[in-house]
Amino acid sequence: MEEDLDEGQTQKGCLECCIKCLGGIPYPSLIATILLYAGVALFCGCGHEALSGTVTILQNYFEVVRGPVDSLDVFTMIDIIKYVIYGIASAFFVYGILLMVEGFFTSGAIKDLYGDFKITTCGRCVSAWFIMLTYIFMLAWLGVTAFTSLPVFMYFNIWTICQNTTILEGATLCLDPRQYGIVPIGEGKTVCAGSEKFYKMCESNELDMTFHLFICALAGAGAAVIAMIHYLMVLSANWAYVKDACRMQKYEDIKSKEEQELHDIHSTRSKERLNAYT
Repeated sequence: MEEDLDEGQTQKGCLECCIKCLGGIPYPSLIATILLYAGVALFCGCGHEALSGTVTILQNYFEVVRGPVDSLDVFTMIDIIKYVIYGIASAFFVYGILLMVEGFFTSGAIKDLYGDFKITTCGRCVSAWFIMLTYIFMLAWLGVTAFTSLPVFMYFNIWTICQNTTILEGATLCLDPRQYGIVPIGEGKTVCAGSEKFYKMCESNELDMTFHLFICALAGAGAAVIAMIHYLMVLSANWAYVKDACRMQKYEDIKSKEEQELHDIHSTRSKERLNAYT
């Protein structure tokens, strides 16, 4: 009987511990972190592969040749963008962890307000700094989203031209990378309908796959923007809660100090009366 009672208390203690741990998780920050990681992973992974597919299309169908090492051509720009993608993936992996930790500490500060935990000025400054930094990153991701929409528009035009050649027979439709600034004006790399390269490119998997990969990268950048907005709402709410908690904490400190002073005054008067009677 006693063993069953001890076992029931143990299970109850584990259940209360699990509920307490689950209650301490900042779910809004967790959702924003998952959305940020998903968006960044989608943007970086699909963007990297789409850039590689772009290099293949330019080399195989438009016969664009990589220039010297010192020259800044389209292939060099693509390599630079790939390195930027590596940096974005690493930076926002760390930044998501930092925001998640900030959410844990802010939730703990609010829930343990009446305990031994004290909200410091440094903690409020860190929250304000994260709000400012997240706002800057949100604007940066808006720029990345706008930049990613450019190759989507370019590949949509190419895909439309490929579709129109099957509908409009005898139409003279050409693809010229000079229109998009990919190759210099002096180099003619035009591929027109009716040529063998044009049909191979339109029927190839590289064009279709690269187009859809850029669309997925655009969706990932949009998800990252939504995650940044979600983070801004969470951080702003946490900042407001912490600010109110600090005011409440100051009020409790002043109240306890006044109560202590009243208690000391009452004790002093009681001693004076006792001394007067004696």
